[in-house]
Amino acid sequence: MSSLPPAVLALILTSVIAFLAQGLSEGLTATLALWPIGSGAFSPWQVVTYAFLHGSISHLAFNMFGLWMFGADLERVWGPKRLLMLYGVSVLGAAAAQLAVAAMSGSAYPTVGASGGLFGILVAFAMVFPTRKIMPLIPPIPMPAPVFVTLYGALELLFGVTGSFAGVAHFAHLGGLAGGWLLVRYWRGQAPFGRRR
Repeated sequence: MSSLPPAVLALILTSVIAFLAQGLSEGLTATLALWPIGSGAFSPWQVVTYAFLHGSISHLAFNMFGLWMFGADLERVWGPKRLLMLYGVSVLGAAAAQLAVAAMSGSAYPTVGASGGLFGILVAFAMVFPTRKIMPLIPPIPMPAPVFVTLYGALELLFGVTGSFAGVAHFAHLGGLAGGWLLVRYWRGQAPFGRRR
C-alpha cells in the first residue's frame, strides 16, 4: 500500500478503519449510514459518512480494489486534490440519487458503501484513459474502458428499474457515475457547462 498515491491510500485506510470500528460499535452504522429523509434517523453528515461504511468484508474488498485499480492512475495524472474532489462529488451525487429514490419508493432502509464514489472514479477513468482495456469477470472479454462503463451503467439502470438484486443501491451507483461524469465535463469546459476561462 505504500506505493499507492496519498489520496487513494487515505481513502482505503479510512474505509478499513471505519469497517473495523463498525464491528466494535453497532451504533456507528446507525449514526453514520445514509437513512432516508423522513425516516427519523437522517442527519446531514450521512451524505458523506455512509461512503466509508460497508456491509461485509467482500463489499469492502470489492470497493477498495476498484478504488486502487482505477483511482491510483487518476491521482497520478491529476494529483490528490482533484482526485478527492472527484470522489466527494461522486459520493454526494450517489447520496442525492439514493435519497430521491428512497423518497419515491417509501424505503426505510439505510445505505452504506463507497460504490457511488467508485462509479464516479470509474467513469472518470474511462474519460481520461479511453483506450485502456478492462477485463471484466463476466464476460471475460477485454474491452475499452468507455465500453465497459457504458455497459456497466446500462446494467445498473436495468437492475434498478426492474428491482433485480434487491439490497443493492443501483440508482446510487448511477448518481455517482453522473456526478463524476459532470465534474470531468465541467473541468474540461464541455456541455452542459460553458467553456472555462
